[in-house]
Amino acid sequence: MSFVAEFNALPLEALRKRSQSASGPAVLEALARPRPTAADFAALISAAAGDLLETLCRRSQALTRQRVGKVIRLFAPLYLSNECINNCKYCGFSRDNAILRVTLTVEEVLREARALEEQGFRNLLLVAGEHPKFVSTDYLSDCVRALHEKFPGISLEVGPMETEQYGRIVAAGAEGLVVYQETYDRAVYSAMHTAGPKRNFDWRLETAERAYAAGFRRLGIGALLGLADWRFEALCVAAHADYLLRTCWKAQLTISLPRLRPCAGEFEPLTRMSDRDLVQLVCAFRLMFPDVGLVLSTREPAKLRDGLIPLGITLVSAGSHTEPGGYTGAGQEHLHRTERGRIVELGASEWAAGDGNGPRATEQFNIADERSPREVADLIRRLGYEPVWKDWDAALTA
Repeated sequence: MSFVAEFNALPLEALRKRSQSASGPAVLEALARPRPTAADFAALISAAAGDLLETLCRRSQALTRQRVGKVIRLFAPLYLSNECINNCKYCGFSRDNAILRVTLTVEEVLREARALEEQGFRNLLLVAGEHPKFVSTDYLSDCVRALHEKFPGISLEVGPMETEQYGRIVAAGAEGLVVYQETYDRAVYSAMHTAGPKRNFDWRLETAERAYAAGFRRLGIGALLGLADWRFEALCVAAHADYLLRTCWKAQLTISLPRLRPCAGEFEPLTRMSDRDLVQLVCAFRLMFPDVGLVLSTREPAKLRDGLIPLGITLVSAGSHTEPGGYTGAGQEHLHRTERGRIVELGASEWAAGDGNGPRATEQFNIADERSPREVADLIRRLGYEPVWKDWDAALTA
């Protein structure tokens, strides 16, 4: 049975009510349980648990140190393309947004990667919009193959594919696949995705299972916080994580906690999640899943990231750019603009834009933490943790 079938049978309304009505004693009971249940997790994300946030933070920090140690893994996103055939109201790359687009050549991808290598990175997350014409399986395999010698940790965040397609990318040297469901609320999902293959909720929900069947050794999931009620999303992510831990047990699992950021199209979040809520959610996930990796990106401001690192986070990005060519300016020579999916010529004012070296491709969203990788690594050390740039090598499987 796939997760789609299990998801459709989840008692989500009962769990939501549990979260809404949980009392302080129920939270303490959940904290005392050695193996929390779904009902316990609902209590841990409740308003009553928010009143016990200091207790949650202490437990989460102690559990993280016990199970993971005092290490923080660093990675960088490398955007390959911002072409996309989907209309997603919340995304800067959405097909109908009139933005500057480009797909980097393999040599340009290497140019970007060399800049990241010089900063210390050995773990990359390759990101691209969904557009089979520009971002084909062969293209992704070529990029991975070219990068694999210098970067032992290569993960992808791209449009969902068939198992056979994923298998070719794994064979080229990729080890991880990240896919956000965006929102687990079917009604909101339908309203947010108005055109393109991404409209298929179930196909996306089964992506991690196809990736596992193809041989990926790391799987990443998450919801984009700001589309539906964050507690509902958390319950669904927890159920999804539990399923993957049971059925895809040979792979390492990570959970990302991305909040919506400003982007092209000027979409405003449909729901709000406070910083305090995010802290509570990090702790709840750590208490529920002691060995799962928790990811925090540069979507969050520096001060908040600094405070969250000791509480359960195990992976962070640093010095990020969310546009193709963001690290070196690669791809500037073959930019184009699209209007409702149609390519149009750039005007003179657009070519004159930017930093004097020509225009840049449009970013997917604005980042909040603009510190350099060195600054982030130094902060991690000051907190008493060790920044880890490399934690895997293919030679370990020989």
